[in-house]
Amino acid sequence: MTDILVVGAGPVGLTMACELARHGARCRIIDRAPEPLPYCRAIGVTPRTLEVWDDMGIARTMIDAGLWLTGQRSVIAGQPPHDAAAPPLGLPYAQLGLPQYTTERVLTQHLAGFGLTVERGVELASLRQDGAAATVSLARADGSIEEARFRYVVGCDGAHSAVRKALGIAFEGDAFPWPFMLGDVHIDWGLPYGMALRALRLNEGAPPDMFIAIPLPEAGRYRVSMMAPPALASAGGTDHGIQAELEGPDLAALQVVADALLPERPRLSDLRWSSIFRISMRLAAHYRQGRVFIAGDAAHIHPPTGGQGMNTGIQDAYNLAWKLALAATDAAPEALLDSYEAERLPVGAEVVARTEAASVSYGREQGGGAPDSRLVDAQVLVSYRGTPFVQDDAAGAVGPNAGDRAPDVTGLTRDGLGFPLRLFDILRGTGHVLLVQLAADDADAAVAELAAFTATLRARSVPAVRVVAIGPLGPAQRPGLVVLHDPDGAFLAFYGEAGAFLVRPDGHIGWRGRSWRDAGLGAYLDKVLRAPDRSAP
Repeated sequence: MTDILVVGAGPVGLTMACELARHGARCRIIDRAPEPLPYCRAIGVTPRTLEVWDDMGIARTMIDAGLWLTGQRSVIAGQPPHDAAAPPLGLPYAQLGLPQYTTERVLTQHLAGFGLTVERGVELASLRQDGAAATVSLARADGSIEEARFRYVVGCDGAHSAVRKALGIAFEGDAFPWPFMLGDVHIDWGLPYGMALRALRLNEGAPPDMFIAIPLPEAGRYRVSMMAPPALASAGGTDHGIQAELEGPDLAALQVVADALLPERPRLSDLRWSSIFRISMRLAAHYRQGRVFIAGDAAHIHPPTGGQGMNTGIQDAYNLAWKLALAATDAAPEALLDSYEAERLPVGAEVVARTEAASVSYGREQGGGAPDSRLVDAQVLVSYRGTPFVQDDAAGAVGPNAGDRAPDVTGLTRDGLGFPLRLFDILRGTGHVLLVQLAADDADAAVAELAAFTATLRARSVPAVRVVAIGPLGPAQRPGLVVLHDPDGAFLAFYGEAGAFLVRPDGHIGWRGRSWRDAGLGAYLDKVLRAPDRSAP
C-alpha cells in the first residue's frame, strides 16, 4: 500500500508531492487533465513562498525563470499617473513575477528528481475510508478503473475538488456578480521592465472600470485583466476561475478597454491566449476528515487581489507534508495531523476576508499601506500561536514566539568556513532544529553539555533533530553538534531573550523556552515526534 495519494498537479499538488518525497514518504500524484494547462493564472510569488522554495532547493531556478516586481504605475481617471516603487521590506526575498505554467514546469522537473511523475488523464471516481486506509477508484482516459488503498489522500484538485465533494465538506460563500476577462499580450509602451500598471475609472456605487497589466518575464509581455462586457460573459461555465469552456475575448475587445482607460492608447498585439474569469469567495468548513485532507483552492478560494491564492495553497502543502511524512513512517503520533486544520484553516479564513475587503475597496485605498500590511501581503507574519501543537515556555520574553515564522539572520560564522552563513542555510532540511543561545560566561561548558544531549536524542531515536549552538567566538566543534558564532550579535537582536528555540521543518517555531534544559522541551518532543507505543493495550 502506497503511503499517500495526491489528487491534482497544480502548484499546490506538485509542492505536496515534492515535499512528501523529500521527507521520505511514498506517494503518487494524479491529475485529470491530459496536459498541463497553458493559462497564465497566478503570477505573483510572495517572499514567504520563495523562502519555502529556498528550503526545497529550487528558489534559484524559480528566480532565474522570473522577474522581480519592482513597483506599480497607477493611472486613475482625473489624476496624473503615479509610479510607486516596491518598498524594501528587509526580508530575504522580494516579490517575484512568474507565470503559473513556469512554476508548474519547474516543480514537475523537481519532482522527477525524486523518481516521480504525474499520472495524467487519471480522475478520482470514488473515495471511501475506514480506520486503516482510504480506498479510491481511479478512472483513466482509456476507460479502465483502478482500485487502490492509501494511508492518506490529499485533495489539491482546485475549486471544484472531487475530493472535497466526496467527503461532503461544506464550501460556502459568495460570488462576485461581475465577470472578468484575461489575456496574455504584448504591449508597446514605455513602462519600465518589472513594473505593473493599473488604470482605473472609479464609479460611484459600482466596481471601477479597470485595466490591469502584470509583467511577465519576456520583455513587453503582460497578463492583462479587466471587466468583461455583458456580451462576452455568456451563460454557462462555473462560479470560479478560468472559464475554459467559454470562448475568450479577442484582441479587439481587450484593446477597447485599454484605449478607454490609458491616455497614450498603447497598441496590444500577439494575443497568446485569453479567457473569461469569475471570482468566488469560499472557505471549506474543514480541512481534514479522517485520513483525507484538502489544500489550496480545494479549501479556500477568493479574489486574486494581492496574489495570495497560489501562495497560500503552497504554504498549506508545506505545512502538511512533513507531518504526513512523519505519520506515514510511524515517526509521529496520528494526533500531529490535527494541527494542519488548526493552523491553516484560520489562515485561509483571514486571506478570504482580507482579499474580499481589498477587492471591494480597490482603487479607493488610503495611502500606500502601513509597513505591517505589506508584511502581511508578503505572508511572513503568519503565526500559529496558541494552537495545540506549539508550546511557549518563555512567556513574556522579547522575540519571536512559539508558532511564529523563524526569522533569518545573516553574518553568522562557522569554524573552517571562509564565508558568512545565513541562519536559513542551517535550518534548510527535513528535520527539526534546536537553536540554543550561548552565554559568553559558560559557552564552553554549555557546548560540551549540548554535545552529550545530542547523543541522548540519537539514543532515544527521536527523528531528525539537529542541535545548533549559537554564541560568541570561542567554543570549539563537538561531535554531532553545529557550533555557530554570532560576532555582531545579530541572532540575539532578532531572537531576543529566550534561550532556546525548536524550529519545525516548515520554518515555524514549535517550542521556545528560557533554556534548552527546560523540562518542556522533552515533553514537546515526546508529543510531536515520538510515535505512541503500539504494543500498549
